[in-house]
Amino acid sequence: MAAKTRNIFTCQQCGMQSPKWLGKCPDCGQWNSLVEETVTVSKKGQPVGVGSGSRPERLAEVTVAEEDRQRCGIGELDRVLGGGVVPGSFLLIGGDPGIGKSTLLLQAAERLAQVGPVLYATAEESARQVKLRAERLGVVADDLYLLAENSLEAILEQARQLKPCFLVVDSIQAVFTAALESAPGSVSQVRECAGRLMSLAKGEGIPTFIIGHVTKDGSIAGPRMLEHMVDTVLYFEGDAGHPYRILRAVKNRFGSTNEIGVFEMKDVGLTEVPNPSELFLAERPRDEAGSVVVPAMEGTRPILIELQALVSGAAFGNPRRTTMGIDPNRVSLLVAVLEKKVGYTMLAQDIFLNVAGGAKLNEPAVDLGVVAALASSHLNRPVPQRTVLFGEVGLAGEVRAVSRPELRVSEAARLGFDQCLLPANNLKALEPPDGMKMLGVRTVEEALQILFD
Repeated sequence: MAAKTRNIFTCQQCGMQSPKWLGKCPDCGQWNSLVEETVTVSKKGQPVGVGSGSRPERLAEVTVAEEDRQRCGIGELDRVLGGGVVPGSFLLIGGDPGIGKSTLLLQAAERLAQVGPVLYATAEESARQVKLRAERLGVVADDLYLLAENSLEAILEQARQLKPCFLVVDSIQAVFTAALESAPGSVSQVRECAGRLMSLAKGEGIPTFIIGHVTKDGSIAGPRMLEHMVDTVLYFEGDAGHPYRILRAVKNRFGSTNEIGVFEMKDVGLTEVPNPSELFLAERPRDEAGSVVVPAMEGTRPILIELQALVSGAAFGNPRRTTMGIDPNRVSLLVAVLEKKVGYTMLAQDIFLNVAGGAKLNEPAVDLGVVAALASSHLNRPVPQRTVLFGEVGLAGEVRAVSRPELRVSEAARLGFDQCLLPANNLKALEPPDGMKMLGVRTVEEALQILFD
């Protein structure tokens, strides 16, 4: 069946296609995001495709081999990946410009090159630029090959000739295929290039890392389908004012999405932070009102993080609610609980809440710590220096049990904390560590009485 080409307009934000140009995308609402592209279609109007020729198999007849993960040699990266790289996996890593994506993969490529040849295809930088970065990072590997190329066909050809054990593409938005007439970075180019790289990874069993640009709101640029195509999506997070970086998995077909990896950016590159608790508490002020330590769980790892609250009189008619690293709606809910159930007059005051170190908390187990920090600042009375708190707070002012209390308590005891306020229902099944005083509370009012009376 003969094929023909036609022009369509594709939204570069959501991938919506239209036969004519529109100023505003009707799906995502973005202005001036539709770009003209040329596609090849059959006579029936469907895109031309090639089947793989596979046949249906009975589920009981499908053979499954144990996947041998290959460790990257970077412990924090291996933790986030679920123990290492699975053969034939397709991984996407995104993050803000300059956050350290290329640095991380170049350091990982050096260690992976000890297993076999690694092909690093750089589509945005020259080989000389990558070499200069490698010298600064101290990267030396005989089996690490650089390919300064942005043509997908050339990258695939070199990969089939070299037969590397690992492939890195930096970045997918800069790679283009000659089969499409649209510009590099467009939705059709990103989709087609990612699809053919995925076929290479699955067909040849080559684990492939691709770097993706992010939009202004922090999500991976291009259609969401790009994230659906890959096996693992990693986000590299960090604040420009802090040297610390957090690697987080938002999708992982071969492991948990709750694990995080913590790195510190130095002159010699990214270094692992094996004990994040000490990092987040290193500059904690002593005996200051509004400062509270909470043991948060990131996957299977307990991390002690400092919460800082500041409650002051509102200078204008509408009080401000500013939060960093925590859901502002959750904070407003807890402020209402303090107002209604404890009797603190806080709704007419400015409230600022910050998670020290640039971390982000999204589990309800930190509710009791948020309440204590707000009350401490409101009363101008510090929480005891070596006290930690955790527990979920309900709308009735009750303190509910949370998961993994034993790990939270043991981490606090290891770092020298001697008192822990936790839900009474969690206390029943716990054996207190040596030197740790554990107090079970059932309501917010009871916890504040213990802390400040």
